[in-house]
Amino acid sequence: MRAVLFCHSLLSDWNHGNAHFLRGIVTELVQRGHEVRVWEPRDAWSLQNLLAEPRGQEALDAVRTSYPRVRPLRYDLDSLDLDRALDGADVVIVHEWSTPELVRRVGERRARGGRFRLLFHDTHHRSVTAPHEMARYDLTHYDGVLAFGDVIRRLYLGRGWTRRAWTWHESADTRVFRPLPTVAQEEDLVWVGNWGDDERTAELHEFLLGPVKRLGLKARVHGVRYPGEAKRALGDAGIRYGGWLPNPEAPQAFARARLTVHVPRRPYASALPGIPTIRVFEALACGIPLVSAPWQDAEGLFTPGRDFLVARDGDEMERHLRTLLSDEDARRELAGHGRRTVLARHTCAHRVDELLGICRELGVDTRAAQPRAQERVTA
Repeated sequence: MRAVLFCHSLLSDWNHGNAHFLRGIVTELVQRGHEVRVWEPRDAWSLQNLLAEPRGQEALDAVRTSYPRVRPLRYDLDSLDLDRALDGADVVIVHEWSTPELVRRVGERRARGGRFRLLFHDTHHRSVTAPHEMARYDLTHYDGVLAFGDVIRRLYLGRGWTRRAWTWHESADTRVFRPLPTVAQEEDLVWVGNWGDDERTAELHEFLLGPVKRLGLKARVHGVRYPGEAKRALGDAGIRYGGWLPNPEAPQAFARARLTVHVPRRPYASALPGIPTIRVFEALACGIPLVSAPWQDAEGLFTPGRDFLVARDGDEMERHLRTLLSDEDARRELAGHGRRTVLARHTCAHRVDELLGICRELGVDTRAAQPRAQERVTA
């Protein structure tokens, strides 16, 4: 199968969680013998911000090591030759962080006799929080939508934005996200995440900063876009701010800590039940005990209480953290169960199986050539 993917960036994961999942999907497809071409804009804001970091170029080089089969082609929209980009494609996936113009142009190319199947991939909460933005995307000539939660899938169908849609959750790339038992545990708690444009400020104070301060934990936070007031709040709670962390280094950060937490952004906790975001999959794949602020696992992806603990408020978060930190066996049991669930149901290999099934529904021949170790994502 020949696949083409348009996305914001695979080279950079700076404030860009979509890169985490798509890198794993592309790697899995190529390893199975499929041909994948990836296109990303030359002026991608995520890559620009990554290169502005002190370790930016080093991180970019490391991505090529962690994902040797991922070699995106960079384009300028004004000069993009779509006939060349789409040549020979069986299936084309356009991610929702692409510009409305690109989305429209690819759809028009499909309508003018393109033999490929065309899918739109939505991995954000804008369909709920900013529907006017999503309405700008012309999906008239698309064969359907890949939605990263069933509530998103139903929104697309209910609003008439598409005729067909499938639920396609994110997952963990277990080639990269795995336990590192030889790394010494030096901290009580680590949290990897961005401050979040005030989408979870109150929640971070209640479920992270407050419990850590009251318990006197040795804790570290990694992420970007932390305003001065956020950094001061971390300092007041006794939390070390570690700044930006390239995502392939997250397994080392998890390995250095005894546990982690999940604090979903407000739209996911209130309006998007069933969508945990990719950090949950990645943390559990790394075998670290996790305690989550409230979110509704409406689609039964996990078993709350066995894969991770759920804290209904800050006081319960404090109790869960205290219990886990004092009981190594409880930490080991929780972490082991969570990792087994990911390995059984939520890896990029599982999601590629699902994607290939969708492609077959659309009439695509998904039989692959024999995998070749030297294959990469190329032009």
